[in-house]
Amino acid sequence: MKLVQVQFSSWDKRYNFDAAEIDVKVGDQVIVKTELGVEFGKVVGCQDLSDTKNKIKAENGVEDGCSADLQQTEVKKILRKATAVDLKKLPDEKQKKKDFTYCKKIIEKYQLPMKLVDVHYSFDDVRVTFPFIADSRIDFRELVKDLTKHFGRSIRLQQIGIRDEARFCGDFGHCGRSLCCTRFLGSLNSITSEMAELQQCVHRGSERISGVCGRLMCCLSYEEEGYKKLAEHLPLIDSQVKIEGRKGRVVARHILKQTVKVLLDESNGEAGGVVEVEAGKVQFLKIKI
Repeated sequence: MKLVQVQFSSWDKRYNFDAAEIDVKVGDQVIVKTELGVEFGKVVGCQDLSDTKNKIKAENGVEDGCSADLQQTEVKKILRKATAVDLKKLPDEKQKKKDFTYCKKIIEKYQLPMKLVDVHYSFDDVRVTFPFIADSRIDFRELVKDLTKHFGRSIRLQQIGIRDEARFCGDFGHCGRSLCCTRFLGSLNSITSEMAELQQCVHRGSERISGVCGRLMCCLSYEEEGYKKLAEHLPLIDSQVKIEGRKGRVVARHILKQTVKVLLDESNGEAGGVVEVEAGKVQFLKIKI
């Protein structure tokens, strides 16, 4: 079984489909049938489930090289590859802009606290989806009524996150390159403040470690495992240690430098003070319980 991940819009998540006997690769455009209707999408990932190892991964929702919604209850088959005729059926940018502007006008009419992001049409032309971002739940029942009357089709308002908007709009990060979420990241995993603390960059300020979306940068997760392994070789803060026969307490750690700062005790007439030493020269003291 060849499992492929199909995405209908860059702000939407990826969905699993069975390629069956159809020869598809990343970048191909395909026609699929979903629970909501027939959709036009792009193949963004492939995974061969012919061996037992990958089958187990898929059943447990484990990703292997490409992100996808592997929690689907049923993996539907791809109907066919998209053709040039299919592409002509899709609304052009002029139509999208017109419909986007109309929806935005109705949102302003009802003074709803929401930001419209895009407009998406189902391939079977029975549904129009308007993704938006908002700080809380929105009562858009009247909005849906007006849109349904105007378009004569089923209307779906889908709330997305601010990170999804950044991925859809695109931009450049602090590094000067295009955003990772736009270029290659499949799923937007949770980025926590603990990652920034572990990599000792919290002191830089939130504006230095946040992306254009205002959330913590996704790249904080890239080196997390490396930092964890390096941190294992260092004593914890407040640990009691001994350096060249003198006792002290760890007050700071430099994970990349593999050094610690130790506050030495005053003993035998020697004054205390803070010294920075390599982790290999620190002797751990056993604490009696």
